[in-house]
Amino acid sequence: MKSEIAAVRRFNRFHTRAIGALDHRYDGSPFGLAEARVLYELADGPGRTAAELGAALGLDPGHLSRILAGFARRRLILRRPAPDDGRARLVALAPAGKAAFGKLRRGTERRIGAMLAPLTPGTRRELVAAMGTIERALGGAAGPVVLRDPIPGDLGAVIAGQARLYREEFGWNWEFEGLVAEICAKFVRDYDPAFERCWIAERDGRVVGSVFCVRQSARVAKLRMLYVDKAARGAGLGARLVDACIAFARAKGYRKLVLWTNDILAAARRIYVARGFILERSEKHRSFGKDLVGQYWSLDLRG
Repeated sequence: MKSEIAAVRRFNRFHTRAIGALDHRYDGSPFGLAEARVLYELADGPGRTAAELGAALGLDPGHLSRILAGFARRRLILRRPAPDDGRARLVALAPAGKAAFGKLRRGTERRIGAMLAPLTPGTRRELVAAMGTIERALGGAAGPVVLRDPIPGDLGAVIAGQARLYREEFGWNWEFEGLVAEICAKFVRDYDPAFERCWIAERDGRVVGSVFCVRQSARVAKLRMLYVDKAARGAGLGARLVDACIAFARAKGYRKLVLWTNDILAAARRIYVARGFILERSEKHRSFGKDLVGQYWSLDLRG
């Protein structure tokens, strides 16, 4: 534990120096760090009570009161009664406050951009992913999940992510990792951008899911490689990925979308059923070190 505490303290010292938290004025602005945080919080909504601001920022009420009083003297904020409670007062940015915040934000973006510019794209992605890991580990909220096209390194992350996930949840061995690697290699080798696509789900710089739409014939597309990392479940990401695949297949003129899965993947099966997929047949097989029941599903895209 002592070495871990020392590592956190070392990181904190580096981080506060890197972001300029110890500077008398934040990012060369007329505001200190706490004042800048209050401005950012006020810019994020139509109005907040002082109590809400204090809770969101973790600021001492007395300190926050002094900051707001200073903002009021500089005509940066407006106060008005809350519509649902006349005794409470909402604090919002005045036009001068919005202008000051805009200048502060632009300065912050320029400084961060200058800090990131010397880094390679891969290093920047690693940095963002590491920051997301720290934030989630310490109880912060995760960022939004975006669906995007793959870039170099993504398919390796998909292979590793699926292999890890199915080993942990179902005890599958490395035969499954080999199968996933083969599917990815074939997709890259035979890729037809006019009729095929891969979606990568990313959150905080980390790959957390995927799905592939692969051409099987002129009329039939195949949904492959659907998975959602455990850390990204519960927000409908699996459904988003499947819906993206269905919409793409329809737009490309396919008449049918097919897939192969195993009956133990209940969450994925619920998504397929909800979207009208029909189970065509099942078969027992021995794969990945387990006795499994494979399932073949299809969706008529003409409806």
